[in-house]
Amino acid sequence: MDVMGDKATLFETGRFVQPSSEEPTRDEMGDMGDAAEEVHLRLAAETGDTEAMSVLGAILLRRGDLDGAEPQLRAATAAGDRAAANNLGVLLHQRGYPEEAAGWWRIAAVAGSAAAAHALGRHHRERGDEPAAEYWLRQSAEQGHALGAYALADLLEHRADAGSEQWMRAAAERGHREAAYRLARALDRRVAQEDESGTDNAVEEIEQWYRQAAARGHRRAALHLGAILEKRGELKEAGRWYLTSAKDGEARAACALGFLLRDAGDTESAAVWWLRAAQDGDGNAANALGALHAERGETQTAERWYRAALDAGDDNGAYNLGLLCAEQGRTAQAEQWYRRAAYAGHREAANALAILLLQGGDTSGAEPWFSKAAEAGSVDAAFNLGILHAGRGEDRFALRWYERAAAAGHTEAALQVGIARLREGDEPEAERHLRCAAGGGSAEAAYRLATVLDARRPPEPAHELGEIVHEKTECEEWYERAASQGHRRAQVRVGMLAAARGDVVEAARWYRAAAEAGSRNGAFNLGLLLAREGSEPEAAVWWTRAADAGHGRAALRLALVYARRGELAEGQKWADRAVALGPAEVAERAGRLRDALREELSA
Repeated sequence: MDVMGDKATLFETGRFVQPSSEEPTRDEMGDMGDAAEEVHLRLAAETGDTEAMSVLGAILLRRGDLDGAEPQLRAATAAGDRAAANNLGVLLHQRGYPEEAAGWWRIAAVAGSAAAAHALGRHHRERGDEPAAEYWLRQSAEQGHALGAYALADLLEHRADAGSEQWMRAAAERGHREAAYRLARALDRRVAQEDESGTDNAVEEIEQWYRQAAARGHRRAALHLGAILEKRGELKEAGRWYLTSAKDGEARAACALGFLLRDAGDTESAAVWWLRAAQDGDGNAANALGALHAERGETQTAERWYRAALDAGDDNGAYNLGLLCAEQGRTAQAEQWYRRAAYAGHREAANALAILLLQGGDTSGAEPWFSKAAEAGSVDAAFNLGILHAGRGEDRFALRWYERAAAAGHTEAALQVGIARLREGDEPEAERHLRCAAGGGSAEAAYRLATVLDARRPPEPAHELGEIVHEKTECEEWYERAASQGHRRAQVRVGMLAAARGDVVEAARWYRAAAEAGSRNGAFNLGLLLAREGSEPEAAVWWTRAADAGHGRAALRLALVYARRGELAEGQKWADRAVALGPAEVAERAGRLRDALREELSA
């Protein structure tokens, strides 16, 4: 009870003597407790209590009261307190006396202080004495000191010593957040360098360390954790970690959060985070803002953000400026920006520059840029090189580049390789490439694949009673896929297959689709179908369209129609047209009809 009175007298506040009319807050109660503890320690220190002097010195040191802390720490140190010796070293280091600080740290470290050994190790490393640094840091780490283990791991990693991971892991396991982050990064890089997706255990461990560091407030760990979760499709949790990281000032996380929001359809919120990231110097976010404004037709604002991206060191800014200028017809400026990005190693800019030069007639100038882009991995550039060589008749070189692009998944390149292999008679290779192209969405590849399969299709099996049983084959499925994508020859073929089944309505639908898209065969076949159904006048309309497009058989049909109607002159005109168009068989028949009509007219 005497202590309470002493505290009141010492502080001269009356807080413990005069009752207050207000209830103290929780913070005030905490302050009261801390103040009481400090007074208690002061009283004990005045009586020579070594532990009290050490603890009081540490409290004052944390508070920044170096003048008040030093005598307490020196007195406790003189009495043999190793914690005080360590803290005295810290105090002297802060005052600018590193050598004297090191002396006290050594005393504490020798006495078994892991914290002092850590401080002494760092002192030696700062002075370039790595052997001494390693010795003392190892002493600290082996005693279980997290900071010592981390500092030792950092030193060993700097020397490319394989033992660094062991100590980084030890520090991480003791809760050191930077160690957890760096351990995760090291494991992540190892998986990437080995070009493997990693075992489930490895992936789980990487995520575990990122998560531990992120939970302790490490903003870059939160960024990487968000990226892992986003890749896995756990977008909601990924967004939470991106948000945590972005709020802590990580521009890349703000940018990533923006893309996540954009993909979710919230463009306005995405723009807010991109703006924040771009203002912090993130070039990717600046490019995203530029693209957003470009989509809205705000080209001046878009250009400003693309330039900001370029200023931030992002070569995509120059490439995007080139795209923007090209869309506006500013070809000279587009070439300038493409060239700038291409010289910086931007492969798509090199490809775009080559296309621009090719469009301007500069084939010799375009080819090196196509080559540079293709060698850097641009699939489009490899395909374009194929087109360039094919245009010169250099089929061997063209095929080599087509194959390279096809191997990287380029649909049109796979089609070209398939066509080339068909010409060479290598049907298995042709089929393989045509399947790749057709699967990638090429209607032409689907049609050509169907024709390959159709050519080797066995005759349809007959029913026991002699009726043909129709089962849809794979080739028909590919014809239908091509037809549904608007391929006119496939539409005609699907119509023919439907007609063979007796499905007149389906056949007419596909013939009409092909005819309306400009297929003369579609128009001719539609005319045949209509004529068989008794609609010869409408059939004549479609035959006329086909004949005008150069279809000889359609012209012969028209000649016959007009001859039957007695319109001999019109019939003779179409017979002449059929003779000119051919083929030979049609020309022969049309010639006989024309001569007969001529005799009839002259009679």
